Amino acid sequence: MSNLEDQAIYKFQIQDLIFGIQILCVAFGALVIVPIIAGLDPNVALFTSGVGTLIFQIITGGKVPVFLASSFAFLAPMSLGISKYGLAQTLSGLLATGIIYLILSLLIFWGGAKIIHRILPPCVTSPVIMVIGLALAPTAVKMASEAGDNYSAAMAIAVSCTSLITTIVILVFAKGQFRLLPILGGLIAGYLIALLLGMVDFLPLTKAAWFSIPAFVTPKFHLPAVLFMLPVAIAPAIEHIGDILAIKSVTNQDYVREPGLHRTLLGDGIATSLAALLGGPPNTTYSEVTGAVAITGIKNAGIMTWAAISAIVLSFSGKLGAFLQTIPAPVMGGILVILFGTIVVVGIQGLINQGENLIQPRNLVIVSVILVFGVGGISFQAGEFAIEGIGLCSIVGICLNLLLPTGV
Repeated sequence: MSNLEDQAIYKFQIQDLIFGIQILCVAFGALVIVPIIAGLDPNVALFTSGVGTLIFQIITGGKVPVFLASSFAFLAPMSLGISKYGLAQTLSGLLATGIIYLILSLLIFWGGAKIIHRILPPCVTSPVIMVIGLALAPTAVKMASEAGDNYSAAMAIAVSCTSLITTIVILVFAKGQFRLLPILGGLIAGYLIALLLGMVDFLPLTKAAWFSIPAFVTPKFHLPAVLFMLPVAIAPAIEHIGDILAIKSVTNQDYVREPGLHRTLLGDGIATSLAALLGGPPNTTYSEVTGAVAITGIKNAGIMTWAAISAIVLSFSGKLGAFLQTIPAPVMGGILVILFGTIVVVGIQGLINQGENLIQPRNLVIVSVILVFGVGGISFQAGEFAIEGIGLCSIVGICLNLLLPTGV
């Protein structure tokens, strides 16, 4: 394809379906881990990921080769929200996060991408991203090391270490397309060891039907959950912009200009809201898929359409959903050590790329307050209104950035 117009003209070929299935395999491990940890139906996540990707392709005119799937940025607040407010209530908050995407999309449409960097510079977004990873760290350690109903703590550590080491080996030493599968490889290795140790319960799998409708859940409006979730959307929205710039550099196509960053952000936001409407986790653009595009040279967004269709078809497999739920917690715990740590590193890298002196009073104040408020879990409550953790530190960071004078 020589230009964006050519990419929009798509003719099906059988290898496109094969490439689409490969793309889904690359994203599959991360896609299903989020709903499993949060207590959602992984089949719903598969369905909403596929539908969300199709919606994204429609809104962007089928010009951007990205795949949308479960967002890790929402995992910590989503899990906390479910424990505090309930699943249906938390889904209403996730549904409302699409408003943030819509607002940012309009700001970019009216004032260009530069206006986002003025409101949300790296000294705000990077520490917020770091807080997300640090807030998730205890979850990874707990899943990797605690005993379960049918296994000891020692067995848990053995399995989680297997998952962790396998993930590291593939990530560091694998070549070509295999390097894109560290999560899936870690899952398989950890699951095999868990199987040998008798940690896997196949009862849910034997009872599951081959074909079943995903367990969709509808949101129930709950204002505290909405107010809790809205600020959380800022960090993944900024992450989306970074992913679009990354795929731009891989394909040498200017997606910021055409179809436009406002359209890609809008597509991501609508996909996220639709996922919440059906009981799935919020969606985000997957960096793993960007890596697959770089290695394979596949630049046609039609491939992502077939990956989306494959995800939708698989979502109706009751056996697949039941099998995913047989994965013991330590298998995922080992992988999450890397994944959650990666989120922190991404935040650190953002601060490094900023190229400014972090000891400078203004930057020092913004970064320090965000990190301590976020990791410390500070909260504010007035009657039914409550905001805490990631959401609160995001708002405080934005306010500090707008109020503090520059150059100090």
